[in-house]
Amino acid sequence: MPPKGERRRQQIINTAKEMFLEKGFQSTHIGQVCEKLNIARGTVYQYFSNKKEILFNLFNSVIEEIEDILDIDEIKEIMKKEPTKTKIEELINERISKSLTIIIKEPIIIKLIFNEIDGIDNEISQKVYEAIRNIRDIIAAEIEEIKKWGIYKNDLNPKITASMLIGGIMMMVHEHSKNEINIVNEHVVRSIVNQYLYGTLNK
Repeated sequence: MPPKGERRRQQIINTAKEMFLEKGFQSTHIGQVCEKLNIARGTVYQYFSNKKEILFNLFNSVIEEIEDILDIDEIKEIMKKEPTKTKIEELINERISKSLTIIIKEPIIIKLIFNEIDGIDNEISQKVYEAIRNIRDIIAAEIEEIKKWGIYKNDLNPKITASMLIGGIMMMVHEHSKNEINIVNEHVVRSIVNQYLYGTLNK
């Protein structure tokens, strides 16, 4: 897409996102987005079929960023070098910190996860659920890979462990959203990592 087209597309996404947060999803219409940007409806339809597609595009871009951070191939390459437990802790710390930063930058994602946007239907809710479940499975695969090297306990259940980690992080993200608490700092992230690893490391 030409730079000008990409800029326009991003303008549409950003404007719609603001309106979804302010007015709710159901009460936001394509015409209102066009009016705010002073563009014709046809311009929006060059990039998106409807407002749901705009929301999905925004959501998918954030999820893809997180999935890139949680790249299982990176874990496999690192594990071949037989890292120490300290190195594993640093790696997990970095991955959690980067993922939190991405989520915190997009309040609409937090509201989507906790179903706090008016007018969200079952299709959208299901998509959010599937994305979270997919991230859970990626983390579970990471845990399974690390287990192979004897660093994690052999009786660890990867999916349960990943679910507990994600659940705890989601609660902290929600706390941040409600009370404007900064959770993306070294102390908080390291506390998350320590709590996560406490029951996983093979001591």
